[in-house]
Amino acid sequence: MARERGRRVVAQNRRARHDYHIDATYEAGLVLTGTEVKSLRAGHASLADGYAEVRDSEVWLRNVHIPEYDPGTWTNHEPRRPRKLLLRRDEIGRLIGKTRERGYTLVPLAMYFSDGYAKVQLGLARGKRSYDKRQALAERQARREADRAVARSRRGE
Repeated sequence: MARERGRRVVAQNRRARHDYHIDATYEAGLVLTGTEVKSLRAGHASLADGYAEVRDSEVWLRNVHIPEYDPGTWTNHEPRRPRKLLLRRDEIGRLIGKTRERGYTLVPLAMYFSDGYAKVQLGLARGKRSYDKRQALAERQARREADRAVARSRRGE
């Protein structure tokens, strides 16, 4: 069988970009069982309530839902079990320092396959206040209206 090439997104956490300011992103590998990989390849995963934490110099992904693989039998996995993330030691050291600062958290932004390996994109995030969210929505809407006006002028309307 030919090796899978490129990047195929399984799940995205769009809500994270709305609720948080993302300061930095990290790509981490995932330690998974066989049925988890099969369920991900079928395109099933939810990052909605997920977060990552650093414990004992290891990074763990918590509360991410990967549903059980239907054809799996007694070998099936728990859907919300903690999963170990694979990062370099210097990246873990940086994350330990940053997450100890007040207001920073690690949120999963996307889960995907990169050249056949399951990966998760983590964001070092700080929570947005409600007025920040409203301001971001207003800016996006203004940008959209301006793009529409430019498109209309190009068409000659």
